[in-house]
Amino acid sequence: MREPTFDRRLLFKAVGALSASAALAPALAGPAAAATRPDIGVSVFPFPLSAVRLQAGPFLDNMNRQLAYFRFVDADRLLHTFRLNAGLASSAQPCGGWESPTTELRGHSTGHLLSGLAQAYANTGDTAYKTKGDYLVNALAACQAASPGRGFHTGYLSAFPENFFDRLESGQSVWAPYYTLHKIMAGLLDQYLLAGNQQALDVLLRKAAWTKARTDPLSVSQMQQALRTEFGGMPEVLTNLYQVTGDANHLTTAQRFDHAQILDPLAANQDRLSGFHANTQIPKILGAIREYHATGTTRYRDIAVNFWRIVLDHHSYVIGGNSNGEYFQTPDAIASQLSDNTCEVCNTYNMLKLTRQLFFTNPVAEYMDYYERALFNQILGEQDPNSSHGFVTYYTPLRAGGIKTYANDYDDFTCDHGTGMESQTKFADSVYFSNGETLYVNLFIASVLTWPGRGITVRQDTTFPTSSSTKLTISGSGHIALKIRIPKWTSGAVVKVNGAAQGTATPGTYFTIDRTWASGDVVDVSLPASLTFPRANDDAGVGAVKYGAIVLAGQYGSTNLSALPTLQPGTLAQDPANPLRFTGTASTGAVTLLPFYATHHQRYTVYWRMGSTPPAGTSYEAEAGTLGGQAAVRSSSGASGGALVGYVGGGSANYLQFNGVNATAGAHPVTLFYASGEARSLTVSVNGGAAVSVATPGTGGWDTVGSVQVTLNLAAGANTIRIGNPSGWAPDVDRIVVG
Repeated sequence: MREPTFDRRLLFKAVGALSASAALAPALAGPAAAATRPDIGVSVFPFPLSAVRLQAGPFLDNMNRQLAYFRFVDADRLLHTFRLNAGLASSAQPCGGWESPTTELRGHSTGHLLSGLAQAYANTGDTAYKTKGDYLVNALAACQAASPGRGFHTGYLSAFPENFFDRLESGQSVWAPYYTLHKIMAGLLDQYLLAGNQQALDVLLRKAAWTKARTDPLSVSQMQQALRTEFGGMPEVLTNLYQVTGDANHLTTAQRFDHAQILDPLAANQDRLSGFHANTQIPKILGAIREYHATGTTRYRDIAVNFWRIVLDHHSYVIGGNSNGEYFQTPDAIASQLSDNTCEVCNTYNMLKLTRQLFFTNPVAEYMDYYERALFNQILGEQDPNSSHGFVTYYTPLRAGGIKTYANDYDDFTCDHGTGMESQTKFADSVYFSNGETLYVNLFIASVLTWPGRGITVRQDTTFPTSSSTKLTISGSGHIALKIRIPKWTSGAVVKVNGAAQGTATPGTYFTIDRTWASGDVVDVSLPASLTFPRANDDAGVGAVKYGAIVLAGQYGSTNLSALPTLQPGTLAQDPANPLRFTGTASTGAVTLLPFYATHHQRYTVYWRMGSTPPAGTSYEAEAGTLGGQAAVRSSSGASGGALVGYVGGGSANYLQFNGVNATAGAHPVTLFYASGEARSLTVSVNGGAAVSVATPGTGGWDTVGSVQVTLNLAAGANTIRIGNPSGWAPDVDRIVVG
């Protein structure tokens, strides 16, 4: 079915469910009992939120702003329409936006708030968040108990009348009633699992019984017709409830929400997503992977794996988000689909939940590479750092000249406001996973893991991505098979234990150190970053700029843009004081590039028309401190912004040396950037070995930078590359890039 095509803020929304019930066994956060049923087909497990504490850094900053909002927000205002619907008195001021008393989606934000408060309590231990959550649950229980007095069936709980479901089942227009119910049910389950609130489970069980009673009388065709209206993550939350309680009725009801129109093509690995509202579909796939974990039916797993691959390869932008105008477009349409309405943040929230589930099923680095990409480049950057209450974006504009806009306290209760409350309070949930004595380090986020039951803590000190490194310090002793993700974007990664290198780390894999650890052991991980220029699927002349994992955006202040600027990648120069700041030249003139996640309150561009592109690899600047003999620094600047290093005469005593060139063992392409007003040559040697002679044609001017490429055999770890010319003058050198 093609979804309605009217404006996003008037159409159906689905956001998916909670983080706690995303992986129910065996490691639950909070005081609730462990899940009755262990997940099938899962070999890696999360730690409780209480076991991982964020340390100083941008993620903790974001979380603290969200926590301030939780302390501020008036629970009675969010309960207002629930109480009126149940016939209970309320004098609270109504909310605005999608929570206004006349909006058919009213009530959904209360569910997100329940989840966010539960996560906040589980992660921080601050009882203020539990107290507010308990208050909300108790009030909702009172509304549920009063509902029969309004003519509603037993167990019904909502901020709108039950006749919304009459309209749904008769084919009348109605705005996604099951979507709102899902949010409330997911929030109640989080309150039980993360905050130990038994009353929340009682309310949820009555609500699940109502759902079964409501859907049981519908024929298959009637139910499938009803599923054409967005229903959020109903199959996910009901399957999660089955895993918690062992009551098969919940699984039966969950499977009634299997939407054949979407799931059947995906089971056959067919991409028929174009024209469908994107975030209506993602929660259906979350339901599928949870149904696999509950039943072992591989069809469900295949649906989820196929969907993830299709969306990542054919429908995703460089920041990890998807959709334009909230809809999946023609496969591979990226450059042709840049607008103010790209990358709705709810979609990415749900894609991260799906990615997490797929990793539990198949723990390969590719899943966490994507998780990092979307978390750092979109979710971290959805929040306004100037807002003390952590206001978040709805869309993520990717047109040239786009600018982020943000929510507010009470009048912009959209779905993305809701998922933002959850995303910004669960950053700790995927940094580390485990299986027995195996520990996965997935993300480079400053944090401390206190391993339950082992007397071991792992402290991660890092300023990533400002620095491309991290340090892990072990306290306590015992066996750990430590698995550290080596991102696909790095080259020449080095892992050291107590200062000793541990062997070759292959990008796109987990590097394993299996040993008995002593208290005080230190693991240092270096992950060299370089500039890359990923291209749009539908136009190789359009691309973006990344430094390692981080997408960079051109900063345009108040200047709007009518078209993509053309960037000259070869002009990009890194700021020595800020590795994530680059300057370069575009068709609009000089431009500064900064991380997209840190770009706020000004216009920007993420995509560019691309001029000639330098080779991918790690760039090393020519530096005066590595000169030998009569070699001298010229006064002019090179393309990368540093000074050119020249030669006043030939001879073996005159050279430029690049120290600490990190690489894996084997042959590597090395590009040498130089400036020469006449044809010359130079020699290149590695680690004191035989020199290779390379011709360097005239560049057209002493300040015009050209390049030549040679293939060099490098050793694992640090290398020394020397450039000179024993028989004559060498050209002025700007830098080298090691591929």
